[in-house]
Amino acid sequence: MTTPWYRRKGFWNLPNVITVFRVCMVPVVGWLLWTRPTYPWAVTSCVLFVIAMLSDVLDGWLARRWDLQSVAGAFLDPLADKLMVLCALVMMIPLGWVPAWVVVVMESRELAISGLRMVAMSEGMVIAAGSLGKFKTAYQSTAIGFLLWHYESIGIDAHSVGTMLLYVSLAFSLASAAEYFWGFYQYGKRAGRPGA
Repeated sequence: MTTPWYRRKGFWNLPNVITVFRVCMVPVVGWLLWTRPTYPWAVTSCVLFVIAMLSDVLDGWLARRWDLQSVAGAFLDPLADKLMVLCALVMMIPLGWVPAWVVVVMESRELAISGLRMVAMSEGMVIAAGSLGKFKTAYQSTAIGFLLWHYESIGIDAHSVGTMLLYVSLAFSLASAAEYFWGFYQYGKRAGRPGA
């Protein structure tokens, strides 16, 4: 029996299609924020962001369940997440919804950790993701969701809640970066790498 397209090995299967869909949602969210959104459009950008974050969980689960992990998927999946987060945060700066310095610190952390991972891989080191990084991701996604909603509704000041959660995610972001660098140092020291 022929395997249905969505479960085939290769690029065009359902998990990767979901990931590509998530990438395609990035410019849509960017455009909504660029138009200085009123309440309905702000809510729409929030809903699209939440859908993107939930679809990240779905495509990962499907890829594992159907044994469809691939190099392309391993590259695109985290890229789609980082693009969406970067787009949302940067586009909220001119709106005054997010402090620019927070975005600079968060994205600098992402660049530093990505560089560290590349160096670690070239040295044959495996640094497992810690729980602090997972907390960072959870708080950051929730914070961005509230910040995108922005306006007060049903008695909740979404902007204030989002700002508070963003600072919590910033603390976890810096703590998890320190954890990564410490893990890199310890691994190198045990392996006898020069400079560790």
